[in-house]
Amino acid sequence: MPKTIIRKANISDIDALVSLLRELFSVERDFTFNRDAQSQGLKMMLDHYDNRCIMVAERDHQTIGMCSAQLLISTAEGGCVAWVEDMVIKSSFRGKGIGCNLLSSVEKWAQCRGVRRLQLVADRNNLPALKFYEKMNWKTTELICLRKK
Repeated sequence: MPKTIIRKANISDIDALVSLLRELFSVERDFTFNRDAQSQGLKMMLDHYDNRCIMVAERDHQTIGMCSAQLLISTAEGGCVAWVEDMVIKSSFRGKGIGCNLLSSVEKWAQCRGVRRLQLVADRNNLPALKFYEKMNWKTTELICLRKK
């Protein structure tokens, strides 16, 4: 069985990451896929990389998953927290432990930076994702996410 490698993303990964975001946004009702916007966002994430992280899962030189995180300051925590986004594994590779390894690598990246809390939002109708996060010991909160454009 081929080995899955978890590593930090680089600029040459953008096309593969955009394809993963297309798959992710196909199940998230709040987001619409836009190749140019997603490419620009990824480039921004990869620029000044100290407070941001994109990890990729790779098998046989093919990018099969990604997860990103950014550091923020929380007054509630009195320190840094990490905002986790874009957790996606190609559908044909799900259920093989790759997502667990990928999310754990982002969690380790954040812990090395002294974060006091990790947080994310997930589509309330994406039951497989919610079950995955529960399995990874993420807890729901009483907070809801609001947004304004």
